[in-house]
Amino acid sequence: MTPEDLARLHAAAFTNTRGWSADEFASLLASTGVTLYGDDRAILLVREIAGEAEILTIATAPNHRRKGLARSLLESFHSETTALEVFLEVAEDNHAAKSLYTTLGYTEAGRRRAYYHRIDGMAVDALVFRRRAE
Repeated sequence: MTPEDLARLHAAAFTNTRGWSADEFASLLASTGVTLYGDDRAILLVREIAGEAEILTIATAPNHRRKGLARSLLESFHSETTALEVFLEVAEDNHAAKSLYTTLGYTEAGRRRAYYHRIDGMAVDALVFRRRAE
């Protein structure tokens, strides 16, 4: 997928916040340790450095939600990673994502107050989740 494709999918998946630009995706993809999983239905972008991994974003096109795509991407990543810990941030009000992460062994490790800024001006806390290697 091109950075433009990624930006379109991200914008469609996150309509209540600013989507990432093609330039932002291009920059991330050129970074050391960054891996892209997925296709035009769902993506997972991960950075691995020094035994840790950070899920930078996971996005599913609205017409492909609730089909297990995000779970499948995460499971593929988990089976391939050598990271001892994986971290991610999720909006406190994103109940579906929080449920998915919890069922995959992630636990809440922290909170970033007013981290996400919605298009309507509302700020939402980010929950930091962590998953340790099995």
